[in-house]
Amino acid sequence: MKMDADYSRATDGATERGSDGLTVLGLETSCDETAASVVRLSAAGAEVLSSVIHSQIDEHAAFGGVVPEIAARSHVEMIDGVARRAMSEAGIDYAALDGVAATAGPGLVGGVMVGLSYGKAVALARDLPLIAVNHLEGHAVSARLGAETTYPFLLLLVSGGHCQLLEVRGIGDMSRLGTTIDDAAGEAFDKIAKAMGLGYPGGPVLETLAASGDGSRFELPRALLGRKDCDFSFSGLKTAASRLAQTCETDQDRADLADAVQKAIARQLSERTERAMLAYAEQHPHRHFVVAGGVAANKTIRRTLEDLATKHGFSFLAPPMVYCTDNAAMIALAGAERLEKGLTSDIDVAARPRWPLDEARANADPVHKKTGRKGAKA
Repeated sequence: MKMDADYSRATDGATERGSDGLTVLGLETSCDETAASVVRLSAAGAEVLSSVIHSQIDEHAAFGGVVPEIAARSHVEMIDGVARRAMSEAGIDYAALDGVAATAGPGLVGGVMVGLSYGKAVALARDLPLIAVNHLEGHAVSARLGAETTYPFLLLLVSGGHCQLLEVRGIGDMSRLGTTIDDAAGEAFDKIAKAMGLGYPGGPVLETLAASGDGSRFELPRALLGRKDCDFSFSGLKTAASRLAQTCETDQDRADLADAVQKAIARQLSERTERAMLAYAEQHPHRHFVVAGGVAANKTIRRTLEDLATKHGFSFLAPPMVYCTDNAAMIALAGAERLEKGLTSDIDVAARPRWPLDEARANADPVHKKTGRKGAKA
């Protein structure tokens, strides 16, 4: 992903960190968390001065998933209080900020508009640069919140809505190596858990249940075995596991199926990542592997990927658990890194429900070809 029309280079060039670094307020409202954070980027790395997250889990639990209209309304009600609390906990006032960063996509566009509009208001009122941040780029840099991570690195971004392998050369400079052709791994976790009657969000509950299970009882399909690329597919697994869930009669049956599902998802992530590692290692003497996104909080998957990195001579890094799921600290950091390069956004930048990290690859080789049909994945 290179600099595109959503960014302009500041007329006075890059913004210097200065002795105190760059301090940025970040806002995140792409799904069902209203979040705000203040991050300071200095020569010593990224320091999270505050991170406030209001979760809407209780509001959506009765529906078994996120309801966009409810999410957007909650963001409207909560954003001001959450942002004020983040500033208070950081111990600074708006005069100490160097910029304001807000998620501009991808995500539920009603929610994205709330955070982005609030960010625009702060930028206008305080005469601050605005940085519209790609939510996925936030995940891409999130590991840098826990440790100084040098570019380039190989990234597995695995969350509820996204599953991609990317070569990350720097902020705004990423190439897609593989992506899901249907469902994401986190989506598969949640929908299978729902079929098993585990509630929402299902991923963490399924992980807990799997700890007492024996997945060898169930045989689940393996996707795309005839292909040698790095793409993923979880829809067949999701369908098969959902059907098997209807045959589970006891808690042990459900635990065994949960273990089988978790191992199947970990296996596919590992297989595709290994292909990417082999290709990446041919071009880069310094081998760094980062896994980020909500699914990176799954201990079994994290352990499987860490073993894989060790096998192929890669260093392994994942964000601290608190920064795996959606948060505003990663948005603030991405914004600070962009601000340092002089990349800011016009005040009329639009919210985007779709926003691929590698737009050139997405346009040249779209996952979903134009067939004349429209749908959620189109």
